[in-house]
Amino acid sequence: QVQLVESGGGLVQAGGSLRLSCAASGRTFSSYTMGWFRQAPGKERDFVAAISMRGGSTIYADSVNGRFTISRDNAKNTVYLQMDSLKPEDTAVYYCAADRTLVTLISRSTRRYDSWGQGTQVTVSS
Repeated sequence: QVQLVESGGGLVQAGGSLRLSCAASGRTFSSYTMGWFRQAPGKERDFVAAISMRGGSTIYADSVNGRFTISRDNAKNTVYLQMDSLKPEDTAVYYCAADRTLVTLISRSTRRYDSWGQGTQVTVSS
């Protein structure tokens, strides 16, 4: 498995911004589709955003489309999630995940992703 380590979470006021990072181990990062998911207390883990292997394609959950931006730097083995115009309902633990199946169609399903980070807490106050 690939090791994933998230960082950048914290406490922010509504309307503010945060940038999450996820650093991956290994030398085959560019062959993984990468995704961000989030889980609020008592709720299921939900899809947030994903990016294709070379970064040419991205998809977003409707709830974050237009406010969040996913990107990646394959030279640094890192994927990012820029979160703007944050809302209290964005409060959750955010996880990055790797899809190593080499399937080019990006998936929103947690079942496709087989490597997960430990998560980073994002709290948005009203």
